[in-house]
Amino acid sequence: MKATAGVETIEITTNFRGRPEVYHPTLIWDDHEAILVDAGIPNQLSVFKEAMTKAAIPFEKLSKIIITHQDLDHTGGLPEILNDFPQKIDVLATAEEKPYIQGDLKLLKVTPEFIDQLSGLIPVEASPERRKAILQVFENPPTAKIDQTVADGDEIPMFGGITVIHTPGHTPGHISLYLKQSKILIAGDAFMIEEGNFVEPDNCVDVDLAKKSLKKFISYDIQTVICYHGGIFKDNVNQRILNLANS
Repeated sequence: MKATAGVETIEITTNFRGRPEVYHPTLIWDDHEAILVDAGIPNQLSVFKEAMTKAAIPFEKLSKIIITHQDLDHTGGLPEILNDFPQKIDVLATAEEKPYIQGDLKLLKVTPEFIDQLSGLIPVEASPERRKAILQVFENPPTAKIDQTVADGDEIPMFGGITVIHTPGHTPGHISLYLKQSKILIAGDAFMIEEGNFVEPDNCVDVDLAKKSLKKFISYDIQTVICYHGGIFKDNVNQRILNLANS
């Protein structure tokens, strides 16, 4: 789905966690190079390649992947992309998220309670093999090396400038990205869009901190927002974020 020239979302439709969902990684590109924001879930390499082909982005132009946070629906496809594309692709994330993405620490939200809950969401008609495979990918998630850490206020000097906004709460090192030239906010999971409404993210490690982080967006002139869960929204974005932050 196109946000503006050179910025599109890739729609990944799945029931990865036992319920129908659509994920929205973002592609940003110009004539020289491309960036991917978040890498989706495992076994979606063909979806990314198809999206790049459709947008006429040569595969070799992909130079960076920015990971907003450690959750598996954002990192699960990362090793497949890195292993399939022949060029060196740098992976960026915060220092707080780095050990979880690299596999040095276990994912914060994959607790025994989470695994029990997930097991209950898997359709009863799923074969034992399929059930085992779903649970194993959470218990032993794909990992990848982080090449560069980013922090709050950093500017990535590409595409007119990409400002890193540290928005903790959903996870400790969660980031959002502001594209200065197009006034687009890539929110990650800082908030979600449901039926045209901005809503707080679910499954936060710190609900109060996640709410507080929303106020960091208020100083930015945001014309368009891209939420990983919800897609693209362009109507009165700043006011809607302010309303959510104050609700």
